[in-house]
Amino acid sequence: MHTLALYPGSFDPITYGHLDILERAANLFDQVKVTVAVNKEKRSVFTGDERVALINECIADKEWAANIEVDQFTGLLVNHAKKLKAKTLVRGVRQISDFEYEFRMALTNKRLAPEVDTIFLMPAEEFTFISASLVKEIAYWDGDLSSFVPNNVAAALKEKFQK
Repeated sequence: MHTLALYPGSFDPITYGHLDILERAANLFDQVKVTVAVNKEKRSVFTGDERVALINECIADKEWAANIEVDQFTGLLVNHAKKLKAKTLVRGVRQISDFEYEFRMALTNKRLAPEVDTIFLMPAEEFTFISASLVKEIAYWDGDLSSFVPNNVAAALKEKFQK
């Protein structure tokens, strides 16, 4: 049986925590599609195309990434999952506050698409405190990003915040 899972998120920017979850998902499923959510109402640092490119750069040399594709979507995630015939959504959960939000979203998605399941994966302990908003704050104040994001992402953030 061929299993496709979607790993959705804004990934603005992608962090080591995201990459840890992605590696775990790649080892669990035949194919993983990272789906970058593009919401015109949200103020993102990076465009959808920039986020896709950054993620592809981050995984380009990873052995575990052979079964990963990256794309973007707008709209309801479950509609995107149904269109791709994906039966599983992968979500990372770092803390209890994440779980409460993700649990509500999983129940809502299940109501909208009963055939789509959500699984929760925890990142490695050293990544549980990392969030994209924290990374953006550090980047804004020109802090050291080396323990939060890969070098290509740090460079892209520096370029955005220097403007």
